[in-house]
This record gives sequence, structure tokens and C-alpha cells, in this order.
Amino acid sequence: MAMSCVWSSVILCLFAFMLSESDALKQQATSKTFEIDYAKDTFVKDGKPFRYVSGSFHYSRVHPFYWKDRLLKTRVAGVNAIQVYVPWNVHELTSGKFTWDGASDLPQFLSLAKEADLAVLLRLGPYICGEWEFGGFPAWLLTANASMVLRTSDPSYMKYVDRWFTALLAKVKPFLYNNGGPVLMVQTENEYGSYFACDYVYLKYLRDKVLTALGEQTVIYSTDGDGAGYLKCGKVDGVYATVDFGVTTDPANAFKAQREFEPHGPLVNSEFYTGWLDHWGSKHSTVGTVPLAHSLDLLLSYSNSTNINMYMFVGGTNFGFTNGANSPFNAVPTSYDYDSPISEAGDITLKYYGVRDIISKYLPLPAMSIPANTTKAKYGPLPMEFVMTVGDALKFLTPSGPIKSEHPVSMEKINFYYGFIMYRFTLTEATKIPSVISTKGVRDRAIVMVNQVPFGILDRNNVNVNITGSKGQAVDILVENMGRINYGSAILNNTKGIIEDVTLDGKVVTDWEIYPLNLENVNESVAFKMMQEARENKGASRHTSADGKLMTPAFYVGSFEISDQPNDTFLDPTTWGKGQAIMNNFNLGRYWPGRGPQVTLYVPAPVLAASPKTNYLFLLELETAPCGQGLSDDNTCQVQLTDVPYLDGPNGPGRFANAGSLELKDYKDPEKHLVH
Repeated sequence: MAMSCVWSSVILCLFAFMLSESDALKQQATSKTFEIDYAKDTFVKDGKPFRYVSGSFHYSRVHPFYWKDRLLKTRVAGVNAIQVYVPWNVHELTSGKFTWDGASDLPQFLSLAKEADLAVLLRLGPYICGEWEFGGFPAWLLTANASMVLRTSDPSYMKYVDRWFTALLAKVKPFLYNNGGPVLMVQTENEYGSYFACDYVYLKYLRDKVLTALGEQTVIYSTDGDGAGYLKCGKVDGVYATVDFGVTTDPANAFKAQREFEPHGPLVNSEFYTGWLDHWGSKHSTVGTVPLAHSLDLLLSYSNSTNINMYMFVGGTNFGFTNGANSPFNAVPTSYDYDSPISEAGDITLKYYGVRDIISKYLPLPAMSIPANTTKAKYGPLPMEFVMTVGDALKFLTPSGPIKSEHPVSMEKINFYYGFIMYRFTLTEATKIPSVISTKGVRDRAIVMVNQVPFGILDRNNVNVNITGSKGQAVDILVENMGRINYGSAILNNTKGIIEDVTLDGKVVTDWEIYPLNLENVNESVAFKMMQEARENKGASRHTSADGKLMTPAFYVGSFEISDQPNDTFLDPTTWGKGQAIMNNFNLGRYWPGRGPQVTLYVPAPVLAASPKTNYLFLLELETAPCGQGLSDDNTCQVQLTDVPYLDGPNGPGRFANAGSLELKDYKDPEKHLVH
């Protein structure tokens, strides 16, 4: 009896201790505050004036294995906050099913940010832009209701936003600063003043939804261009208006529009551009370190309450099919390096040192050494082997068989959203010499084949291709969805595939077979089946167009082993045409070296495997391969795995050619000026 009393006392003591510790933690969390002091034109954190120098970091563009590495490098630069987009389409791939693990593990990312002593400015959306596929919207919205008016109070749109925000805000709440987390404030929508709708009902709904879910004390902000015309439609009561602009030598003028709409409060540039985005066919965009650093210095010295977020601070990658596009249609490439202080591959650049030097004048630098760059491996030439044409691979890519339709239908109408889709009809009679296939409905680029022989390319501008063929032969139109428009009113017309009728010599073609190509089916086991079938001569040979510019779209595979720990590397497909690269079931993204500016694709070490496992590279080459017709081609049928990125091609110098030499000369005493 006495013994049981002793144990009960111990248990009660432990329980009391646990309660007191829990109360202490709650008290500590509730004692944390973040707010705006309008009288003193500043943010206030825990009762003290606070300013941030932040950097944009998109977790969806960095392999989760490297989140911690990039966060640490960001903090060591003196940056004390990060600005983060939440892409809706990363977390709700299928309507009503939410994903919060792996590359979509937002809670883990926020936890790592806190560990790195970085505050978080969380951009909730639901629209984010960011040169991201469809501006962050899930493409299944187009299936749910193709006529819904996005970014407005249209009920058919809002019911999905409400469901998404309910799920998202529940995940965010534990990470708010006043709950002991790193999230200082949240942004709703993005650059809304640049959109046609000007729907204040919508903006107020987002505000109220956030305040109800996260608490009335939550600081919400908006971001718009630095012009009164933008803020007019982007600003609502209860949401603090901030602006974005690039390098400037006139801070007063740059912040003029914000001051017009926010007469009091801190000055905030939510997107101070460290570089700029690229498009296929354009030169690689860069911003010089010297003008960037000089402008950053001017802005931070302009006022003690100036807050700057550098966009981007950490470069990233549009892996798979996640790149966006701008209007008139111009797709963003796979790389989102952005000429950032921390490169796409996580490397410290000259710009990093220049920016760090300026930040050190205004904020204390952490007492830590700058982390080393990861080792980059040069795995050398990788022989590639022709496996099978796309037409012969349909049984592997579309195992359920084709969808039959009288007319072509968009990808969205068959619940297929990304990548490639093939439309096929059969010639009912021999064609004229030549016959003309015509359509204005290709979204976005297509190879036209007859009996697997390529005849030409259809796209938004080139709407006609001449063909010849015999009765009974199949005409295939292999369409690539190159990414949905992410900005402006054109997001309302974002369907993909073939969206209008196709004519042959002016007559509408009917009776189609439609094959959605599931590239996730391309893996080691499938490749073996493809190769076995090809070697048994069941697969067709490739063909070349009459002008010699196109080859039948086909799959190629290469394999290699790594004897020690894998390192980052870069895939260089310089001699190839255009296509998609997959490494060990990980979709690296699109390549198009002849168009540029991007040539190499970044390959993160975590997608590679050490021996005894074998690494497999698969290429879906759409246009031309440097290979003969046989299964064992000469040494021209290869790619390179190199240790240097090449993002300014096909005729540019490359991102790291003579790194620093052009800009370090602009410092009178670079070794003294730059903090190492």
C-alpha cells in the first residue's frame, strides 16, 4: 500500500512537471509577436523594431535532399528570412487528394528553415505566377470547368480554392511565429493588380479565410508592381501592400507607389530581381553583381525600415513538366538558375559574395564559415542505344489502349495533363502529292508522321504540313505540351493537345485514336522489354524526313555505374535535337540545345545510385539523334555527363566561363571589399 502511494506520487509529480513544461512552451510561443508599427514605419518583432533582408527559395525547384544545404548557405550570406511560394499543383495533384510528403513536404521545409534561423515569408497563392506551370494552379481545374474564371469570386472556382486553403492553412498554422514557428507573415494572391479582374470580393475572401484560420493577429501582405495602376486593384484593407522592382538608383521613386497606398508602415520590395527569367530561343538573362550590390546598398541605406526580398536568391530547376510559359506563347526552359547568388546546382557565386558584403553593413553575419560547394562529377561520355520508336512503344506508354473520338479533344477532357499525347487517324485513300494537314489547334508543338515517317512540325505559328501516304497508313500527330501560361489573362485559355479540328486538303478529319503517353512508365524493366522486342526485330526502324531534318521520335537508353558516392553532374545533350530526359525514374526535364539558351540539364546526386546498382538514362528524342539506324551505333550516339553547367548556348559563353573576371575588375580592391 505504501509502495503504491509512493509510485502514485512520482507519477503525479511527473505529470505536473509535464504540464508545467507544456504551459511554459505555450507561454513562450504566445509571447512571440510580429506586427506592423505604422507610427514608426517599421515591422516589430517581439516588441523591437525589425527589418529583413530576405531571399526567394522555391522548395518545389530544389531536390528535398538539398533543402538544408541551400538554407544554410542562404543564412550564412547574412540573409535573415526566405520568401517561399506554395504551388497548389504540387500538393493537390488529383482533385481532393493532398500530398505533404517527399518533394511536397512543406512542414519539413518550414522546420528546416527554422533550424537554419531563417524567418519565412510564405506566399500562399492560390495563384503564384513564378514562371511555374499554370501559375501554380492544378490543371485538373480545366477539367472540372473549362469556363471558370480563375482568380475571381466565380463560385465554380472558389469552391476549389476554399477546399485548398482549408487544407493548406491547417498545415501552416503550427509554423506561425506566434506559435513558435518561422512564418512571420503570409501573402495572398500575387501581383493581382496586373490581372484584368480587379475583383475585391475575391481578395477580401482570401483575407478573411486566412484571418479566420490563422488568427486575427496574422500579418497578411500583397505584392504588386511599383506603379499606382497595379496597386489600385491589388490592395485591399487589412492586407499590407508591398511592391516589386529590380535594380534602381532612385529608391524614393521606386517606393513612391507603395507610399501612395501605404502612407505609413515599413518600405518593402518583395521581389528585388537578382537576375531574370529565360525563354527558349532567347539569350540567358543576367544581372551584374556590381549594379545589383550598389542598388541593394542604396535601398537598405535609404531607410532603417527598408525590407528587401531578393528574387531569386537560390536558383532552381523546373524538373519534369513543371515549367511555365508567357504570352504570346513562349515557354520557360528547365533551368531556373535565374543568375542567382546561389546557382541552380547550389554553388556559391561571385554574386553571393557581393550581396553578402552589402548585407554585412546592415545585419550581423552568422559566425559560420561559408559552406563548400558540392562536388560536381564528370562521368564522361555515355553511349546511348536506340530502343524503340514512340509509335512502337505505345503498348508500354498507353497500356489501356487508345481513346476513340470522332474529333480531337484536349488533354484535359481525357483527364491527362502533362507531357505528350499522340493523335492518330487512318488514311482512307492515297493522298495527293502532296496533301496538306492543317490545324490552328496544336498546343504546343507537334511532329506529324505517316507510317512513322516524319514530315514536319506543327505549332501555334506553323499550321500546315505537307504529307504523302497510301490508303490504310496511320497518320500520327505527336503533341508536346510545353507548359501552361503562368501570367496574365492568357491563363484562362490554357488547354493542351489538339483543341480544334484538323483538316486534310480542307476536309475535316474524323475517327481519331488518342494515346496519352505516360512517361512514368519508362523505367528499367520497361526498357529491358523494349530492347528485347527490338532485338527480336519486332520493333520498327527509325526513319528520316525527306529534307533530312527530322527523325522518327524514339526512345534511347544508356547505362553506367558509379564506383563511389554519387555526386551532382550535368547532362550535356549538345548533339541531340529536342526531348525529355529521365534518370532512374526521375524526370530531369526538357532539353533543346540547338534552341538554347540552356544546354545542360542539372542532375542532383540523390537521383543517382552507387555500384552495384546501375544508373539508366532514358531520352525521348523528338527530332533528331546523332545515331545511325542500328542497335549498336558508333561513338557519335552519346551524351556527356560533365561537371560544368552550360546555360548560355548554343553560342553564348556559358554561365561560369571566366567566372568573376568581368565583374571583379569593377572593385578597386576586390579582396578587401568582398567578405570571404
